[in-house]
Amino acid sequence: MVVVEVADRSFELFLTHEEIQEAVKNVASKINTDYENKEIVFVGVLNGVFMFASDLIKHISVSCEVTFIKVQSYQGTSSSGKVTKLIGLSTELEGKHVIILEDIVDTGLTLEKLHTMMKEHQPQSFEVATLLFKPDAFKGKTPPKYIGKEIQNKFIVGYGLDYQEKGRNLKDIYKIKE
Repeated sequence: MVVVEVADRSFELFLTHEEIQEAVKNVASKINTDYENKEIVFVGVLNGVFMFASDLIKHISVSCEVTFIKVQSYQGTSSSGKVTKLIGLSTELEGKHVIILEDIVDTGLTLEKLHTMMKEHQPQSFEVATLLFKPDAFKGKTPPKYIGKEIQNKFIVGYGLDYQEKGRNLKDIYKIKE
């Protein structure tokens, strides 16, 4: 078993880079099918989404724009329940097909805030794509349309996901060792 130390915690291998890439390709394929002959604006939620967004866009065959916003709802290993908008949009969304890109969706608190924010910009359509989804932790109204992989409600790190701002650089994803 592969174990890594991140900050003051131990994590064990959960998803290999190859498994992650397969999930990314599956999400891209579904988006390409659904948005054939349409233009998309991808809105990535920083910081964690940077690897997923980069890899996903490489497999998108339809016309698209990419922009980023930054919100925060985590403190340590648990969601704080408070979502703070830190960096705003730099792209006009009115009348456009918008897909929010998330690294992981657990409680859905961030999604609820993003949904409210996006409505203000009057997009033609609005969907969410996430690499990882924790259905057991989800408390939101509408789950993401595009899901790379459903996982248990365990804290994970790597491939953009962090623990105390560390571990984002790991190419695989690790779950907290209990």
